[in-house]
Amino acid sequence: MQEPILIGNGQGFWGDSIDAPKKLIEGGPIHYVTLDYLAEVTMSIMQRQKLHDPQRGYATDFVQLMKDTLPSILDKNIKVIANAGGVNPKACREAIFTVARELGLTGLKIGIVEGDDIVEQLPAMMTKGVELNHMETGEPLTSLKDNVLSANVYISSLPIAEALAQGAQVIITGRATDPGLVLAPMIYEFGWKKDEWDKLAAGTIAGHILECGAQATGGNFTRWWEVPDFANIGYPIVEAKSDGTFVVTKHPGTGGMVTKDTVIEQIVYEMGDPENYISPDVKVDFTTIQLEEDGENRVKVFGVKGSPATDSYKVSISYRDGFKASGTLTISGPDAYAKAQKCGEIIWQRLQDAGCTFEDTNTEYLGLSSSHGEINPIPQQVNEVVLRVSARDSNQKNLLRFGKEIAPLVTNGPPGITGFAGGRPKPQEIVAYWPALIDKNLVKTSVTVEEV
Repeated sequence: MQEPILIGNGQGFWGDSIDAPKKLIEGGPIHYVTLDYLAEVTMSIMQRQKLHDPQRGYATDFVQLMKDTLPSILDKNIKVIANAGGVNPKACREAIFTVARELGLTGLKIGIVEGDDIVEQLPAMMTKGVELNHMETGEPLTSLKDNVLSANVYISSLPIAEALAQGAQVIITGRATDPGLVLAPMIYEFGWKKDEWDKLAAGTIAGHILECGAQATGGNFTRWWEVPDFANIGYPIVEAKSDGTFVVTKHPGTGGMVTKDTVIEQIVYEMGDPENYISPDVKVDFTTIQLEEDGENRVKVFGVKGSPATDSYKVSISYRDGFKASGTLTISGPDAYAKAQKCGEIIWQRLQDAGCTFEDTNTEYLGLSSSHGEINPIPQQVNEVVLRVSARDSNQKNLLRFGKEIAPLVTNGPPGITGFAGGRPKPQEIVAYWPALIDKNLVKTSVTVEEV
């Protein structure tokens, strides 16, 4: 055991800064780097990739990152934990092994955690009476079983800790929880037991603070004008101790800032019930969290209380839910807003006259009311407006017809339409989200560690 252990998170989502992990590895002392690539919709995209090619279905950015950083990771003995495996952790591991061989590296041990992907088991489960009811509506999944694209369980942190115990330096998982990537090394390093609820709760809070990357160090901060050097923003690090206390900080010389306010804003992000934050490892009472400044860019977190975990896992299921299409027009000059409103009316009237109706439609005026509706009054004079019209339907033919009614307005609608880009809108498949719970006894995880 080493204490404190330094854990930094270099990815808040697939598409986050490609330089952040490198700066964590090169910018100062660090023991663990975690990387969170997955969101609910990401899993469905990866599942479709795997269906087309059995060697795909993982975060390919992770492979390039490993190519750029593996020599430093081995030299500094840094451990990397990433949920980059998506729906194909084995293929992801093989890609990293290929990179290591190309670099002439030996001795690298990579662990994978499997068992979260249950999409192929769903038919048998439902036949046996496992309903996977929607957590909000109570509707059973059986009504949509033919449209399911992916089904992934938010598994416990314990298998990741087991991979560390088996000597893995790089660990690749599928749908582990975001905070669990950070909690797992604390379980391993400090020997925490699975019923030490307060410590597990503290580690979960540490992971929750880190999980969105730079949101804890000034990114997305309400008083954004106070944040120094956004261009060089540092990503967050926790200095964790065995008693469950930890300090949130960042590497010296980086931009951004760590204050009680930046940390608190991240804590309340996606919080839900503050007294009953449920993870697969523990239930956390956010109202017990205590924070205090511990120097410049240092915030100490302590006092976190937890209670026994539930007997179920959450399952993230995605399914096909029809099609959508959207198109935009830029309208300028006097009375731009009124002309944009008229353009929207014309589009929907012409489609109705053509006998084309939709399950849902939407008309937005970007920059005026698309985000906040009628909260802010529309100014009397607007010089330019971007009109966006959208439609959703289970029939692709309706959406193809919709896409043909936007461009004609350039010459047969009100004056001032100066922008139509991207061609006719094309139907896109809608992937919808279905949250459910599953008995923990029905989910079996496995850990394998192999050396290059």
